[in-house]
This record gives sequence, structure tokens and C-alpha cells, in this order.
Amino acid sequence: MSAAAVEEDVQGSIGGPGIDVRWIMPKGFFEIPMDAETLDEAAEQLVELARAVMPEATFEVQLEWAVMVAAHYDSFVEAGIQYSGFVLTEVDGERCTATVTVSMTDLDERAGTHPVGFLGSTMRHLGMGQVSEIELPCGHAVSCIGTRKGSLPGSLTASGADEPVVTSFIQVQIPLSNGTVLVLEMGTPTPRAWDVFSAMFAGVVKSVRLFNDSGKPMVMSG
Repeated sequence: MSAAAVEEDVQGSIGGPGIDVRWIMPKGFFEIPMDAETLDEAAEQLVELARAVMPEATFEVQLEWAVMVAAHYDSFVEAGIQYSGFVLTEVDGERCTATVTVSMTDLDERAGTHPVGFLGSTMRHLGMGQVSEIELPCGHAVSCIGTRKGSLPGSLTASGADEPVVTSFIQVQIPLSNGTVLVLEMGTPTPRAWDVFSAMFAGVVKSVRLFNDSGKPMVMSG
């Protein structure tokens, strides 16, 4: 890992009903602006991000990239995404990328007193991938490793045509005592970097800490 080598950690934080969630992201991630108060502010931040991501590209290409990201904002909101970031680096001479998202969703009322088991059963029923129950410093959780198919817009391909892409992902769901689920996911379309990115993501997940309104650490029973 080169361009995104970890030099220092930066902390992310989101507040939920009665629970403050904090985690550590490795330095080198580009963060999608999620807290702009106006459309103009969001547009300005996205253009600045495009310049940072593609400093050698023309303004037209940077603007097209910013517009493409902006087009996904509705899906971000629908998915309850609170944080979205991506990293660009080289692994064995190949350009590689990965995204990490952190979101909050409502816990299904049917989860009962063992929400981790319920979430795991649901994932297996949906055929999402390889599902495991895990224990983290912040409590019990469920992890899922799988793949999903999508497409890359022609504006970002050498051929100029849409191209199919397979994304490998790890998703971790942590049920919280306030009736919500914290969902962290890492995805990459570059299989050569899977070991690098999955190890990085494991560190992010293990860094998650939960606090109540008084600032006291919390551990979920699951």
C-alpha cells in the first residue's frame, strides 16, 4: 500500500438517540461531504473533492465526476448513510480503490432479545454471503462477506461505454440498545487489494466505541 499509507488516524463520529458512535479511519481516505447545509455548499465541496481526487484532470472531467457523486445522494439518504469515504492506492503496481460507509438503520421489531441472531438469520436467508457472528470491543455483531454486481458509467471507462463491475464487500452490523443498527461496510472492485483493504477495514470495525449521553462507554450485549 503506497499512496494511502497510514500516517495518522482521523476520528469519525455520529450521534444517535442516546448513543454516540465513534470510530477511527486511516488517513488517506477522501470523505464524501454529507453535512452540507445547502445545495450550493454541497456542490462546492464536491468540486473541491474532485480536484483533490483528480488533480491532473480537466475541470470538465472533475465536474462530471462531482455530478456523478451528487446523483447518488438520494440513495445515501435512503440507506441512512452517515459517513462515506474512499481510498485510492497501488497494490503490486495496480491502481486499487475501496469505499467505506457507516450508516444507521432501524432494528426490526421482530429481532427480540437476541438481535444478533436475528440479523444473522436474515442475512443468510437473503443469501448475502458468508455470515458470522463476531464479538467486538463495543459488543456483539454480525459480519457478512460477499459480492455484488454493478456497472461503471461510460464517463469513467476507457471505452466510453458502461462496463460491468463486481464488488467484493464486508458488511458488519452492530445492533444497538436504542432500537437501531450500526452498519459498516467496505467494498472494493479491485480483487488484488482485497487482503490490504479487508485488514484495514478490520481495524476500523475494531475501533468502534459507543458512549451514552453522559459520555460513559457502552458495550452492547447482542
